[in-house]
Order: sequence, then structure tokens, then C-alpha cells
Amino acid sequence: MPKPNILYIHSHDSGRYLQPYGHAVPTPNLQRLAEQGVLFRRAYCAAPTCSPSRAALLTGQAPHSAGMLGLANRGFVLRDFSQHIIHTLKAAGYSSALAGIQHLTNAEFHRGAEAVGYDHILTTEREGAHSAAVDFIRAAPAEPFWLTVGFFETHREYPLEHDVNPDYVQPPALFPDTPRIRQDMANYIAMAQTLDDKVGHVLDALDETGIRDNTLVIFTTDHGLAFPAMKCSLTDAGIGVALIMQGAGLFGGGRAVDAMISHIDIFPTLCDLLDIDPPAWLQGHSMLPLLRGDANSIRDELFAEVSYHAAYEPKRAVRSERYKYIRRYDNRESPVLSNIDDGPAKSDMLAFGFADQAPAPEQLYDTLLDPNERVNLADNPEQAAILADMRARLDRWMRDTDDPLIHGHVPAPPGAELNNPDGSSPRGPVTKIGGNDEAM
Repeated sequence: MPKPNILYIHSHDSGRYLQPYGHAVPTPNLQRLAEQGVLFRRAYCAAPTCSPSRAALLTGQAPHSAGMLGLANRGFVLRDFSQHIIHTLKAAGYSSALAGIQHLTNAEFHRGAEAVGYDHILTTEREGAHSAAVDFIRAAPAEPFWLTVGFFETHREYPLEHDVNPDYVQPPALFPDTPRIRQDMANYIAMAQTLDDKVGHVLDALDETGIRDNTLVIFTTDHGLAFPAMKCSLTDAGIGVALIMQGAGLFGGGRAVDAMISHIDIFPTLCDLLDIDPPAWLQGHSMLPLLRGDANSIRDELFAEVSYHAAYEPKRAVRSERYKYIRRYDNRESPVLSNIDDGPAKSDMLAFGFADQAPAPEQLYDTLLDPNERVNLADNPEQAAILADMRARLDRWMRDTDDPLIHGHVPAPPGAELNNPDGSSPRGPVTKIGGNDEAM
């Protein structure tokens, strides 16, 4: 059997708010992909912030292990590009190409996309990624190839003119049903439809050229929606992601998998699929036992983290099959508003008093009885044993992965640009970190 091509498609800020996950967000191309492939119902990112999430997926390890503690467009960069999956695949005979955003390095602060090591950089612009990918596929590239297609959608700013009527839109379960929040969600839906249309063009090119049967398609997103308490949050609303894989034999049949999956499991899965020796730095697990019917789960727990987004907000989380434990390290008495994208939903929530809610230093949730993670059980004496167990799991992982947060404040790299955690918006004043400065 020839080695399959790999088409990796990623979106911005989509969470699971797409049609294949049962939401009223019409994305027929993604729906068709799911019906032809495998839909992972409980997939999670390793960080609910853009660059660290992608770094974890593409290196198969926690963001802090990969050295990606913040945003590439704010001056953070992947520590070792040789750990990017394209280099492991290159040793196995793959070529690689990039169309659209990659978000692991930024030319304003470091070298641009060429630092990653792609054989072909088709475009790094927000617009035109799908067209460049279609042209690449139609040009009959040498096989096998890895093609990254990075879409800006569904990142804010959402379109303001579209045909989605907000009167018939349901906001996410975390939010009240107000006209402004409905409008914000309608705007998101319109952009999701644009995303789906562009994905459809790329998938059609696979069909037109006859290489669909020998291509593994991976579609996912980085983290939750750009709404308060979602993006940059360690609850499931922030770390829950869409993941659809289709092709290469096992990834077919229109199946849904309910086992917990982390983004860091994709790299070892591909090594298993392609019979490649997994690099020593990988921290995830192959998903193939799930697809072969050899196992019902591949992990008892998964972890997620935030160090920096627009501002410093150090926190870590562990999720088991039932419980979620989140620990903060900033002792704040109010949310970090500069890590929440501006928009109508944020404006409404601020008007309702969102900024006056003090984040708990420890949070424990029963995700079965409380799937929206609203009732913090950390101070409940009846949950003391569960709390102790989840604390121990998180402590062990932080030690085993040499998390720098163990040693205290995590400094930003020289030249990084950061907002003040006490600011009200990511568009607020920015401080450039000097050689000996530390983040606020």
C-alpha cells in the first residue's frame, strides 16, 4: 500500500460549534466529511490559545515542553522546529507544503514561516489559503505529501453583513439569550459557513484529481469560540475542539468515537499508522487501538495549560473521564479581560457584572452532573478525596514534563509584546518586554 497523503486543515476559534456536533451551524462539507470518516466527540486541545495549541498538536507534546508559552504574533516562538511533524515525515519520504496561517513563528519577531522547514510555502496570507491548496493539489504534487491548510476563519472579526437571522439563533449554553449575544452568534455562524465553503473547495480538489482515496484528511480547530469563558478558558468550553479524520483505511465508516482524545495524540497516531518510529519527545498515545476495536480508551486523563495569551494568566488543568481540576497561579480578584476578545457578547457580559466575578484559585467540576462547569466543588468536603486525587495528578504531570511554572513566574522572551492583565481589552496598551524585564 502506498503511504497516504496527509491533508491537515485547521480553523481558528471554532470549538465544537459546527454541524457535525449537533449545533445549528450549517457546515455541510464538514458534515459530509464526518459521515465519511471518524468524528471524535471528546477531543481536546492542550491549550485554549492559538499558538500553544497548534504547537502541541504539531510536536506531540505539552506547549511548555515545546517551548511555546504564548502567541507567535506577540513574540513567542517554537523552541525547536526539528520537532515539528513535517521533519519526522520528511525522513519517511514525505514532502510538505503550507497554505495559509501556521502561527508558530512570526516574521515581525523572528523568521517567518520559512523557519518551520516546509518544502513549499504556497501562501501565508489569511485570504487565499484554499485557492493555493487547490492549485497545489491540481498540480499533481509528488506523493506522499503533507499539506497544511490554515484558515483564519472563525477568528474575530466576524462579518457584520450576512443572511443569518439572529432571531432564530441560540447562543452557547453559557450565555443569556439577549439580542446582542444572538447577533454575535449569528455573525459567528456566517463566518463558519465561509470556512465550510472553503474546506469544500479543498476536498473537491482531492476528488477531482483522484487522490482522495489515498489521502488522510484531518480537520480540527485550535480551541473554543472567541467568547467570554470560552477561548483562553480551561473549562471544556475552551479546550473542547472539533476533530474529524477521514481516509487511510481505518478512518472511515461514519463512526463517532467517545473516548477522550488530546491533540497531542495525533502525532503518535500518524507514526503508528505509517509504521514510523515515534520520536522520543512525544507525550501522546496512538488512537489506532480505538479504531481497531482493541481498546475503549487510550488515556485516563489529559492536561491543558495557559501561560500567556495577550496577557500573562498562568493556570493549569487536568481532566479525567468525569472530573476537571483547574489551578490558577495569579491570585487575581477579577477576570483577565485583556485575554478575552472584544465583541457584543463580551460587552453584554461586562454590563451584567462579569468583571466582578473573582476567579477561584482552585476549581473542581463534575463534568457529568455539571457539564457547563458552573458549580465549583473545590470547597465541598464531600469531594475532598477527588480533589486530592486531581491535585496529585496535576502535580505529577507538571513534574514529569518539567513545567516551568513549578519554579514560579514564567518570564516572557525578550521583545515579546504583552497587555496588562488588569487591562480591559487585548487592543489596549502593549508593553514590549526588555532583555531583563518580566511580564506583568
